[in-house]
Amino acid sequence: MSRTDLESSENPEVRAAGGVLVRPGADGLEVAVIHRPKYEDWSLPKGKLDGDETFEQAALREVEEETGMRAELGPELSPISYRDRKGRTKLVRYWLMRVFEGEFQPGSEVDELRWLDPNAAQELLSYEHDAKLVREALAAS
Repeated sequence: MSRTDLESSENPEVRAAGGVLVRPGADGLEVAVIHRPKYEDWSLPKGKLDGDETFEQAALREVEEETGMRAELGPELSPISYRDRKGRTKLVRYWLMRVFEGEFQPGSEVDELRWLDPNAAQELLSYEHDAKLVREALAAS
């Protein structure tokens, strides 16, 4: 199903965007994984669109807000659609992103960021759809 079909068929109540943030490491690419204390989970940075913001703008803003990293958009990855904790239909679009500057500062929304090799990132992530996105991002790298 294409992204357009997904959006029109589900008419999501919540629209969000995020990224699979990568950087070069000593042994290859590293992936950023964040811890959210409110949910006690490990996930990829993402968040809801604000106002008339585009998915791309939201993805860049949310990644910077949650990780402190400024990044550039790479290829778009597969969208994820699910029911959120309030029972609403949620559509999240993701992009592969490469960091060009920034520094993580812990906060109330995200209290920890780990740069991990792709296998370790997939093991730590709380949700299988996030691990699948990491695999897709690596294939697109």
